[in-house]
Amino acid sequence: MIKIISSPNCGNSPKMEFLKEFNILFAKGDIEILAESVIDDIIWDIIGDKTISGKKDYVTEITKMKNKKITELTLTQILSHGKEGAVNGVIKMEDGKRIAFSNFYLFQGAKGDKIKYITSYLINTN
Repeated sequence: MIKIISSPNCGNSPKMEFLKEFNILFAKGDIEILAESVIDDIIWDIIGDKTISGKKDYVTEITKMKNKKITELTLTQILSHGKEGAVNGVIKMEDGKRIAFSNFYLFQGAKGDKIKYITSYLINTN
């Protein structure tokens, strides 16, 4: 079971709530809903590591990541404006490794709930 710590108050912002749930689903490894949340031409740029293009490669990558057991997810900040959003936080792995992250999202449209582009910054804090 993953411990979820979320301090941001999403209030009445549907997009901020979507981003919160998207990150929780990522930590839990819910491949099906994560795949439904992105467009077919998704681009995921993991800075300093790789760029994933297209839903098929995106699903392959998140399936690989599912094998890395996350025990705790802390969401410290969630932002949303128009077609853009961002989430900052820390994940703790089963092996004790801690990774601070910032994910920046570009949605298909201002009212859309499909992600078009993700930029991820990951920092090992151990």
